[in-house]
Amino acid sequence: MLEDNIDSEFDSDIIDDDIEDAVEPTDGGQYEHYRFVADPKQGLLRVDKFLVNRIEHASRTKVQEAADNDCILVNGTAAKANYRVKPGDVVTIVMSYPPREIEIIPEDIPINIVYEDDDLLVVNKNPGMVVHPGYGNYTGTLVNALAWHLRDLPLFSGNDPRPGLVHRIDKDTSGLLVVAKTEKAKLSLARQFFNKTTSRTYVALVWGQMENDEGTIVGNIGRSVSDRKQMAVYPPDSGIGKHAVTHYRVLERLGYVTLVECRLETGRTHQIRAHFKSIGHILFNDERYGGNAILKGTTFTKYRQFVNNCFEVLPRQALHAKTLGFAHPTTGEYMEFDSEIPTDMAECIKRWRTYIVGRDN
Repeated sequence: MLEDNIDSEFDSDIIDDDIEDAVEPTDGGQYEHYRFVADPKQGLLRVDKFLVNRIEHASRTKVQEAADNDCILVNGTAAKANYRVKPGDVVTIVMSYPPREIEIIPEDIPINIVYEDDDLLVVNKNPGMVVHPGYGNYTGTLVNALAWHLRDLPLFSGNDPRPGLVHRIDKDTSGLLVVAKTEKAKLSLARQFFNKTTSRTYVALVWGQMENDEGTIVGNIGRSVSDRKQMAVYPPDSGIGKHAVTHYRVLERLGYVTLVECRLETGRTHQIRAHFKSIGHILFNDERYGGNAILKGTTFTKYRQFVNNCFEVLPRQALHAKTLGFAHPTTGEYMEFDSEIPTDMAECIKRWRTYIVGRDN
């Protein structure tokens, strides 16, 4: 299934405004699997390419087959693969069977719980763990682990793929998440994220020297039209994507990379990763956004070897959700949690410090 926008570095929207999952059959007895509303400034684009850009892991051949079988509807009417999507078009894919239901299997997977009471728990997620089940990751997720740990609670007794979740962080991002244990707590926390009254900071290592010691990045976040696995940044007045704001300040300058603290005003999918790419400072070793190449520095073999060693030490994007603050859903007390930078990222930073000292001598 398409990746929903529960906050990905972060976190407020359960489903994209222009994407809806449905399980009710249409008048023709078919089930809606995906539904998209074309942006107001959508340029004319073949519907098969339009869908391939939006459905993760979809091939153009499969999409064309769906069109040949009248399974692609535009504004309720079957459309061929060469139909050109216009602004405001409602594009759906329908099939004769319901979307795949995800069975949540409780799994005894260790999780680092830093706080827990009757209403909620706070987890320090390790890098490499997917938060909730989805395409290609139906087991081994944080939700599977929570389903085991909280198996006696009503909220975790069914097959909701996101029980208790009001935000998430990417698979290869580490750090803090709050999980609700009751419907009341989930509603309260979700409202706080929606109203932007929570507090979240991240630490990131980015390529290049930041020009300013602090600043704010403003730009809408929407799916990239050239690479459906990436999010892109669009002008605030473009009508494309969702409003996003990231505040940052420099923590440490390390030659060809910079350690920054990021404070999220909004929570969009890949917000930090896309925002920093948009200003020319891709996250270190962020493979999806091109940060796993040597983007700054010298051409010396010794330097290339040093950077490649850093990539091996930190085989993921250098991003950690360090702090998280919110009002307790029952007591109203403001709670804030802090977490240590994980070993792999800390070791990478340490190596850059050593490199800079050696270069300056």
